[in-house]
Amino acid sequence: MSNRLTLQQAPVSVDPFAPAEIARRLEVTSVVRADLPTRNLVLLGLLGGLYIGFGGALATLVLTDSTLGFGLGRLAAGLAFSLGLIMLVIAGGELFTGNNLMLLAFAGRKISRGAVVRNWGLAYAGNAAGAVLLALAIYLCGILDGNDVKATAVRIAEAKAQLGVGSAFLRGILCNMLVCLAVWLSAAARSVEGKAIAIAFPISAFVALGFEHCVANLYLLPIGMLSGAQVSAAGFLANIGAVTLGNTIGGAAIAYTWYLIYLANSEDEEPAHSGRKAMEASSQAPRLRVPAGRLPLITQPVPSGEHADVDVPDGSSAPQHASLVNIPSAIGQPVPVIDLPNRSPVITRPISLARH
Repeated sequence: MSNRLTLQQAPVSVDPFAPAEIARRLEVTSVVRADLPTRNLVLLGLLGGLYIGFGGALATLVLTDSTLGFGLGRLAAGLAFSLGLIMLVIAGGELFTGNNLMLLAFAGRKISRGAVVRNWGLAYAGNAAGAVLLALAIYLCGILDGNDVKATAVRIAEAKAQLGVGSAFLRGILCNMLVCLAVWLSAAARSVEGKAIAIAFPISAFVALGFEHCVANLYLLPIGMLSGAQVSAAGFLANIGAVTLGNTIGGAAIAYTWYLIYLANSEDEEPAHSGRKAMEASSQAPRLRVPAGRLPLITQPVPSGEHADVDVPDGSSAPQHASLVNIPSAIGQPVPVIDLPNRSPVITRPISLARH
């Protein structure tokens, strides 16, 4: 008789995840992100560029003819711009600057250098295509004609192009520290509204403070140039190059800092799912005997590579034993019904089993 193991979600807590758990969740997400098929990665990058571009377009509108004054006007524009990252995080997408957090997994040797470069390169290309295509579409549809929004777009583009390379570079570093912080805070939230609020404040801050974001600039510079901004190709490339480099350094720096604080101590030993370590771990694995009519319940996450032995009765006097059950689920996501395996794979997702 074939056993089927149904895993149900634990009751949802309203409390945010703790920082150490955020780091583990983002590490797992980075491993998944590194394995994305090329087509999916490019398309998700395209969507990411569109989402950020929409945020830039709304921010340009909000900044036009604002009666709020310099500071509050820029803060309102920043709040409008945060729409882009909110859509990306909740609807799904790939963003080069946010993906700098993949350093969490790379530093822990969970993914290779080639996987990181591939993801960043394809995500960047998709982001650039999406942002530029949106700028072209907005220009051609005529919504900027006959109002002051076009003048605002021109002014923004010219101001960016006039930045010195050093200033653009430093603003890029500071910008992506806040963008990565927004992603980090959104990973702490358990609800859609929590994620939106967590994203809005850091993103509003970087816009209000005048920091530079390469994907946003891949929309704002082209829309300004199409609207008549005096920006040369050299000025465009200088800004994008300096800001991209700054964004990368800022994102990598804060990601590596979080790695050192929350993950480095757990990476000192060889992963438990490799070779002899797996055998040693399996011999010491926690065991869960489930009474008839009861099923395991996913509760709190445990580090990737840990094991669990599960005894699941099938109605007979001798329970069927499934050692080291492989459960294909990320933290916080629903888990499908699965067949108990005939062999003993290792748990590779951060889950744990408990009675319910």
